[in-house]
Amino acid sequence: MAAAIVLLATIYGGIGLAVGIAFLFVGIGRVDPTAREAYAFRPLLLPGLVLLWPLVALRWWRAA
Repeated sequence: MAAAIVLLATIYGGIGLAVGIAFLFVGIGRVDPTAREAYAFRPLLLPGLVLLWPLVALRWWRAA
């Protein structure tokens, strides 16, 4: 059971990391136009994006 939980957490984190990096390079300008030129704060967003990737992906999809 513990191995299954660790596997699911790893998969969730991997997907979150992929969505987070893609969002920082491509999607942040579509969701928030004022963030297009703000490059200094983007690395600070990555931990939150990894954890909340389903909400980020949904909002990104709706903004497109």
